[in-house]
Amino acid sequence: MLKNTVALITGGASGLGRGTVQRFVKEGAKVTIVDLPSSKGQEFADQLKNQAVFVPTDVTSEEDVKNALNITKEKFGKLTAVVNAAGVAIAYKTYNFNKNKPHEYYDFENVIKVNTIGTFNVIRLAVGLIGENTPNENGERGVVINTASVAAYEGQMGQAAYSASKGAIVGMTLPIARDLCKQGIRIVTIAPGLFNTPLLSTLPEKVRSVLCKMIVFPQRLGEPDEYAQLAQHIIENPLLNGETIRLDGGLRMPA
Repeated sequence: MLKNTVALITGGASGLGRGTVQRFVKEGAKVTIVDLPSSKGQEFADQLKNQAVFVPTDVTSEEDVKNALNITKEKFGKLTAVVNAAGVAIAYKTYNFNKNKPHEYYDFENVIKVNTIGTFNVIRLAVGLIGENTPNENGERGVVINTASVAAYEGQMGQAAYSASKGAIVGMTLPIARDLCKQGIRIVTIAPGLFNTPLLSTLPEKVRSVLCKMIVFPQRLGEPDEYAQLAQHIIENPLLNGETIRLDGGLRMPA
C-alpha cells in the first residue's frame, strides 16, 4: 500500500505515467499529475477526485516545475516520491545519404532537452521539497524514479538522439544517489522494453507481432501497470538505490 505516499508523476496523463497514476491512487497515494497543457491531464485528474491534482507543466521549465511543487505542498502537505515518465522520441539516421541531409541539430537537441535535462530539472528541484520530510525508521525521506529505455543499451538505427538521452539518465542515476544519500533520498531508474503505450499502439498488428517475437518471455508488449507495479516496489523496498532495472521480458534488441 502507498497510503502515506505523495507522488509527483511527470508525463502522467498518458502511457507509462498514466498507468502509474492509476496504480498509485488505487494503492492509496495522493498524486500530482504533471503533463503539458495540451494533454488530457485535467480530465484525468477530475476522474480521480481528491486523490489527484493536475498541474500543466513543461518539465524543461524551472518556473513550471517549481509551480507544480508548490501546488503539491499546498494540496497534500509534502512530497515523498517522484516518477519521471515524461519523454519524447524521434527516429532519424545520423546522415541520410539518399537525401544528402544530416540529422537536424534542433531535433537532437530537443530530445536531449526534454528527456535528459527535463528529468534532471525535475529531480534537482523536487528533492529540495522531499528533503523537508521527517526521516522514517530507516532514515529515508523519499524516492526518485526515472525512466530510461533498453535503447540506452541497444539503440536501433535512427535512435542516436533517443538512445543518448536515455543513456544519460542511466549514467546520472548512481552519482545522484551518492549526492542525495545523506538526506535519505533514494533514486532508481527503470529501463522499459516494448510497452503498450500510445507510441506503439499506432503500429500495424503485423509490426507489433514481429517486435513481440524478439522478447524472450512473455512474448507480448508490457502493460503500463507492470511498469507501475515496479515503481511501487521501488518505493516499498528500501534497499533499491543507485540502480537501473531493465523491465523487458529478456528483450535484447538486434542491430
